Amino acid sequence: MSVSKSSGGGFDPARLRLRLEALEADIARPDLWDDPDQAQKVLREKSGVDRELQVFEQLESYLDDAEVLLDLATEADDQATRDEAAEKLSLADAELAEAELRRLLGGEHDTSNAIVSINPGAGGTDACDWAEMLLRMYLRWAERRGFQSQVLDLQAGDEAGIKNATVTFSGPYAFGYTNAEEGVHRLVRISPFDSQSRRHTAFASVTVTPEIDDAIEIELDDKDLRIDTYRSGGAGGQHVNKTDSAVRITHLPSGLVVQCQNERSQHKNRSSAMKVLRARLYDKARREHEEELAQARGDQRQIDFGSQIRSYTLHPQQRVKDHRTGVETGNVDAVLEGDLDTFIRATLLERARVAGEDP
Repeated sequence: MSVSKSSGGGFDPARLRLRLEALEADIARPDLWDDPDQAQKVLREKSGVDRELQVFEQLESYLDDAEVLLDLATEADDQATRDEAAEKLSLADAELAEAELRRLLGGEHDTSNAIVSINPGAGGTDACDWAEMLLRMYLRWAERRGFQSQVLDLQAGDEAGIKNATVTFSGPYAFGYTNAEEGVHRLVRISPFDSQSRRHTAFASVTVTPEIDDAIEIELDDKDLRIDTYRSGGAGGQHVNKTDSAVRITHLPSGLVVQCQNERSQHKNRSSAMKVLRARLYDKARREHEEELAQARGDQRQIDFGSQIRSYTLHPQQRVKDHRTGVETGNVDAVLEGDLDTFIRATLLERARVAGEDP
């Protein structure tokens, strides 16, 4: 029981292996780095092909193991071995589902790391608390997926929660997956901050941008930047609180403001803040271009897709419902602990369906 050399529908390990050989030959060329941009492009593609082949090889391993176990179970009439074979087949099924999901991530930056910003909206203290709950949810989700997380900036709320947070998720297809969560998230619950225990609605927004590769040129003129330093707040110990290590950068032409206070070093915080600024400027230009195209077509579906995406209701009933796909669950606690893959998968499938309908 082995994986077909060409499974059809785009799953073609033989083609990927041939492409890998070609890329390795390209990398071995002594003149490759004469064009650094092209060299980086080749290395990124090789990394992607390597990842895809690892998925197929893992799938093949599970299926081969299951075949051997089934043969042993049949010979010995052993139920425990049959159960072990079934477990291997279940793992193979999960690996195949993951491979199918990644096929939907063909965007220019889907393989990139993600920069996620969370900001409270309407709802006062409840909204700040809700923003902090979302931050925790995404950190748990990233941990489940094996992504590395780094909180770049975290501003505490006046009474509770947070005023904003910026965090990076690093790992294969981090942006492709996380981008499905961009939009407005709505919480309905009995407010813990209301002395009369009334039901409140709070909103928070999630913005996701890809971490931009250095090979992509973003023009930044020093005269267009205002760079301020200040003392970091929150966790970090005495050193963080007593030195001006935090950095805030304002891009004057666009009005974009980014800040970073996670590192003890002002230099590292400035480097991280510049990375976030480059990503947001690139994303701003991309969105403006897409909006112009959408207006020219008279089609606003993609522009509006990321707004008011999901409601989390804790009272009077327990329910999380995604308004884009109709997917819902009553297990709110699991979702808030980072069980988001069902929603993300449905969103990616819906985006693929909508894109397929476009002329």
